[in-house]
Amino acid sequence: MRYVIIGAGAVGGAIGGRLHQAGHDVVLVARGDHLAALRRDGLRLVTPGSEETLAVPAVAGPDDLELAGDDVLVLATKSQHTAEALGTWSPSEVVRGENAGRPAGEVLPVLCAQNGVANEPAASRWFARVAGVCVWLPASLPEPGTVLAPCGPLTGMLHLGAHRASTDGPGHSAGSGTWLDDTLDAVAADLEGARFRAPRPPDVMPWKRAKLVSNLGNAFDALFDRDGGWQDLLGDARTEARAVFEAAGWAVTTPEEEERERADQMDSQDIPGHPRGGGSTYQSLARGSDTVETDYLNGEIAAQGRLLGVPTPVNSAVQHLAARSVRERSAARTVPVDALRALL
Repeated sequence: MRYVIIGAGAVGGAIGGRLHQAGHDVVLVARGDHLAALRRDGLRLVTPGSEETLAVPAVAGPDDLELAGDDVLVLATKSQHTAEALGTWSPSEVVRGENAGRPAGEVLPVLCAQNGVANEPAASRWFARVAGVCVWLPASLPEPGTVLAPCGPLTGMLHLGAHRASTDGPGHSAGSGTWLDDTLDAVAADLEGARFRAPRPPDVMPWKRAKLVSNLGNAFDALFDRDGGWQDLLGDARTEARAVFEAAGWAVTTPEEEERERADQMDSQDIPGHPRGGGSTYQSLARGSDTVETDYLNGEIAAQGRLLGVPTPVNSAVQHLAARSVRERSAARTVPVDALRALL
């Protein structure tokens, strides 16, 4: 199999870099200064006790690549870029091997290695073979061409599961024994040999919902000063999320289950000369990005709350403040927490 990492930023770069180090065929898909650095210098992967520059092929998109029938597409963009990315890759023709001449969207699997729970059903608009990946992988992109992955001894934990059409809620996945499961078993084995833990639960979405609850803190970390006294409000945001999931009847894994899975194998470590950054939303605001992922994290809870009649005032207010910060080009961690309290 060849792994095509669509969105080879922090998370995608760490996955692609580790798979390349383990001897697998990998192509990174990136853009802008990051793509230029990857093409010029290679991928610089910094991990605890290791700093290596990897000669991984890098492309801008499907026009730069001949797709093969055994390619596995790993989507690691932010959720707000899913439609644009998959709408571009889906009609691209498979050129080599099995299913040559057919569109990628009909025959190639796409693995959504992304936060939130909206990507899998969205991906099904363009791809027939969709899987969810619950991503526990702290990583950052301190400069173009460089990925910092501070966890050890394992770089991350990636639960894998096939997406099924279902009435059981957004992104529901369940069951086994389908055509996609054999591929996911092989992908999991490759990841396990590349310093990841890659469990194969019967349903990946309870893990992704639990991760979404955790990710509700991303916007708080990005918007407000760390000593700003917002921790109680973050607790309220997470309580809202659990109330939404309970009202919908959607399963969510517990912190105890998550801790058992990590089993002291993911210790975030200080790496000399490489100070830790914030979470993914903080990194986006700090870079002056045009968008942030909050609409698919806190905004997902707000949306489902409206559909189910569950109040979600904290998540709705945080979503509004994040959008305003992007629009006004506010620096990260400069919004007074009183602005959130005033909205509430």
